[in-house]
Amino acid sequence: MKIFKLLGLFFLLSVFPVFAQEEPDDIALNTDEFQIFFYESLKQKGIENYDKAIQSLYKCQQLDPKNPVVFFELGKNYLFQKDYVNAYDYFKKATELDATNRWYWAGMYDSAYNQRNFNEAIIVLKKLITFRNDYKEELVKLYIYTQQYDLAFQLIDELTETIGKSEQREQFRAQILATNRYQGQEEKKYLDGIISSPKQESNYIALIYLYHDKNEDQKAYDIAKQLERSIPDSDWAQLSLFKFYLDNGDEENMTASFEKILKSHRIDMKIKHRVFNEALIFVKSKPHLSSLIENAIPNFKDDTEVKVAKEVGKFYLNQNNWKQAEKYFEIYNKTDANDVGNLLLWCQALTELKEFPKLLKNATSFVEVFPLQPEFYYYQGLALNQDKKFKKAVEALESGIDFVIDNTLLEAQFYIQMGEAYNGLGDSKKKEIYFQKAEKLMNP
Repeated sequence: MKIFKLLGLFFLLSVFPVFAQEEPDDIALNTDEFQIFFYESLKQKGIENYDKAIQSLYKCQQLDPKNPVVFFELGKNYLFQKDYVNAYDYFKKATELDATNRWYWAGMYDSAYNQRNFNEAIIVLKKLITFRNDYKEELVKLYIYTQQYDLAFQLIDELTETIGKSEQREQFRAQILATNRYQGQEEKKYLDGIISSPKQESNYIALIYLYHDKNEDQKAYDIAKQLERSIPDSDWAQLSLFKFYLDNGDEENMTASFEKILKSHRIDMKIKHRVFNEALIFVKSKPHLSSLIENAIPNFKDDTEVKVAKEVGKFYLNQNNWKQAEKYFEIYNKTDANDVGNLLLWCQALTELKEFPKLLKNATSFVEVFPLQPEFYYYQGLALNQDKKFKKAVEALESGIDFVIDNTLLEAQFYIQMGEAYNGLGDSKKKEIYFQKAEKLMNP
């Protein structure tokens, strides 16, 4: 990912990026006139009127020709206009006036990158590395783009040694190995490495990636099994074996590898999610393995980014497997009872299952907790109609419809249920009124 884009929000909100290095009182604006033009440029940039922002900055430049902040702001405005040549030039001028500000170099990098001038971007990125080592991850990518594979390999090995493996770097390694130049010699290199250092995991992993990329799955499997024998606690062996077992429908061994992967402390959570999704798709056609998914969910209890049980419920909902969907929405509710999205999906699943007593119980309790959420009144009214408690249904629906805003479909559904309730009460006149309102909304 381009570095400068990651800092876009910071730049838009920042008045003086150099505040990270200087106190505001230490920055002297030359004149009141300078301040007026400068703040006008910030205002215009904030509303994406970059041409006017640039004009104001030119006036600032005339008043203070050696102010790096002005050049930096000019660079940003040109960058937002996708005028990468001018952006690069102004960021460069900012670095010439103040070479200690990382954001100036980041602007240069992003401008060079967007021009696809990767060789120039590499030069700037090496400067950025003096500020922060994690820019080395980006440098690996640029070495790949410029086909400097030896340098890429060297840096991948360095990063693996200092901070550990990453999925992306291993993919880059595999990409390099797929080139004609490396295939023969790399295979021999890793095979020799396994013989000389059978406890060094990296040789096995690199060879597994190499074989997978060549579609030599049996060879990849053989190396993974060899890795498992040589290093029994190798998590990476299980990743390769899991895929092999999955593709071959070996349920018993797939289950064993799956469980080992999810319990591993060395495998990244993103990889675990991918493995979990593959297992979920596999289990879809094998209901007798459904407990595998349910038992796996606790492994993600500390994951704040992906709500696994809820996502499993949505997966089954999209498959029209209402029973399984309802089960997982209920499981997730035990983890987070305040997720309104999950509660609505749960109500939907119960409606499809026609489990109206449970729907009524749930919707009634949800209304108490979320009194401004109209859908819960709708589900409550629907369930009451099914229970032939028509008067209470009318009360619930009339209470909830006032909260419906800009949702024609939901409003029509309210009217349909109100029509059903009045029908149950024997009031045919009101029944027709509400059915006609629903018809008018659905067929304007």
